[in-house]
Amino acid sequence: MGRTIENYLKEMGIGEAQSFENMAVFPLTWPQNGGPEYITLREALERGVFTVTETSEGGSVPELRVENKGDVAVLMLDGEELAGAKQNRIINTTIMVAPKSGLKVPVSCTEQGRWSYVSPEFAESGHQMDRKLRSVNMGAVHASLASSGGFRSDQGRVWQEVAKMSDDAQVVSRTGAMKDVYDAKGAELDDYLKSFRVVDGQKGMLVFLDGRPVGFDFVSRPEAFGRLFPKLAKSYAMEAMLSAQEAKRRAGRKKTRLFGQGPGEGKSAEDSAAEESGARAKTAKNPTAGEARSFLAAAAACDEQKNASVGLGSYYRCAGPGLVGSALAVDEAVVHMAFFGVDEGQQAGPMARMSSRRGFRII
Repeated sequence: MGRTIENYLKEMGIGEAQSFENMAVFPLTWPQNGGPEYITLREALERGVFTVTETSEGGSVPELRVENKGDVAVLMLDGEELAGAKQNRIINTTIMVAPKSGLKVPVSCTEQGRWSYVSPEFAESGHQMDRKLRSVNMGAVHASLASSGGFRSDQGRVWQEVAKMSDDAQVVSRTGAMKDVYDAKGAELDDYLKSFRVVDGQKGMLVFLDGRPVGFDFVSRPEAFGRLFPKLAKSYAMEAMLSAQEAKRRAGRKKTRLFGQGPGEGKSAEDSAAEESGARAKTAKNPTAGEARSFLAAAAACDEQKNASVGLGSYYRCAGPGLVGSALAVDEAVVHMAFFGVDEGQQAGPMARMSSRRGFRII
């Protein structure tokens, strides 16, 4: 791991955990400010200094055109969703767009059943890919960088995972849109979001779901993190909510099977999974700061490759046993960093193959 990124991870401050149901959040702080000034995507769009459009009248699924007309850089996070134009998309990689400049940015479609204009420009949807899908997409982008130098995703896998989220959430979307799932589950997600708050100086969040560390996001400026926090928290809460609902369904099915079960009848694999999920849920509200620190230490030990970013700065792709991560550094300062726990089969590319041989899994 490069010294700059490793130092950030080792010097990260960890605050007191906040918990709700099966989700716990540790606030992250870092003692210094640095790097360029920037504003978030939502701020830029609200100020009217930033536009996002299709690349042409006909459009191109894996690319969009952005233009920053303002005097300050704009930060776009991986997984942020844009709604409108010919179909909703998410940003494939964190990008900082320089003032007075335009770029083509790599994206993935999160709305499979539409390819027609509903607006000339995109708006910010208020949503971000859930943690699991972000980790899948990040792994695919890193494999693309390793093989071709591009920030392309596995579009088919994205559609597959969005469809699975919709099925898990029991939400029917006419166009297969991720946004429809988030909108339909807004009230239930709010139950999670109202339980978490930003503390003074907070620049990141490390999240545990069902008692396990699953990922973290860090943003270099506390004011930017504060604006991004609701969207980031919701992206983790979606996975937490769906996991909790599945555990309840499993428990219900178990009770149904146990009613009238004769002596000596054994547990099914599903019963065992339900018990395991229930046991994790009992400890989900009490992860320790030591466990959080161990997750950051595992991230600091990851292998790293440096690439030119789409916009300003350098992009670092990272992989380790059970982990995938990325960082955008501008002027030697880490502007955004995200690491996620992954399943063994999810990792792709040379770095992942090397790391998976060590035989360790976070989740």
